[in-house]
Amino acid sequence: MKKLSSVFFILILSLVIFTACEDDDDAPAFGNLVLNISGLEDLGSGYQYEGWIMVNGAPLSAGIFSVNSSGNLTKSTFMLDADDLANATAYILTIEPSPDPNPAPSDVHILAGDFSGSSASLTVGHGAALGNDFTSSTGGYILATPTDGGSDTDENSGVWWLDPSAGPGAGLDLPTLPAGWAYEGWAVVDGTPISTGTFTAIDMADDAAPFSGSSAGPPFPGEDLLMNAPSGVTFPTDLAGKMVVISVEPVPDNSPAPFVLKPLVGPVPADATDHTFYMMNINAAATNPTGTASR
Repeated sequence: MKKLSSVFFILILSLVIFTACEDDDDAPAFGNLVLNISGLEDLGSGYQYEGWIMVNGAPLSAGIFSVNSSGNLTKSTFMLDADDLANATAYILTIEPSPDPNPAPSDVHILAGDFSGSSASLTVGHGAALGNDFTSSTGGYILATPTDGGSDTDENSGVWWLDPSAGPGAGLDLPTLPAGWAYEGWAVVDGTPISTGTFTAIDMADDAAPFSGSSAGPPFPGEDLLMNAPSGVTFPTDLAGKMVVISVEPVPDNSPAPFVLKPLVGPVPADATDHTFYMMNINAAATNPTGTASR
């Protein structure tokens, strides 16, 4: 009887071991995706970053994270299905609402890169991101207040991205943006960024004129800073010695400040005169986020 009990115990133990091994064989394997990204900004409440890997031509979510005020990712390592990770051809980073009712990627693609071996180099210029790094962008502006009804007393209180020598013509040369993005002009007055409006075409008026006067402005991006001044700022103002900026903004945009992508900046000369065309500086390389995704 004792011998039979021992044999029975051995059989049961063998069955348990076999079943456990069989279960291990059927269990999915996982691998780690590691992000090393710099230059992203805190999106505030209501938005988050989401990564995607392209597998067989389809996007699969590769994790959600935020960025704090110091630019650090709240999470940089993500456990993904090992087969999906091995077969991924590209990594794409998007900006998504939070909470997000749509399981598909948004139109706001900010970084992307193709996998080569174990790593993908992530840039804004990749075709699956913004498709351009903005380093060839150029632009200039004039100071003028064409909406003030003909008065010439506050001409340095407006900025317009137009070239008077071209007829006038467009003062900016910028790449066409993909869906999910728009340009925005800014005047920075005593540390306060003031939006002059968003636009997608350089030879048309932008989408807003809350500070301009009652007369029509020219058909180019820009704004007169004459009324409805933000708190802490007085209009009219003198933009000489101040700063003007062209940024690239996500759509929709929940921030009253310029987004991290600022391809053009223009320190306005201290002795600036109205209706004089001033060129801006290329700033893209300093503000474009970059990084890697490693598997």
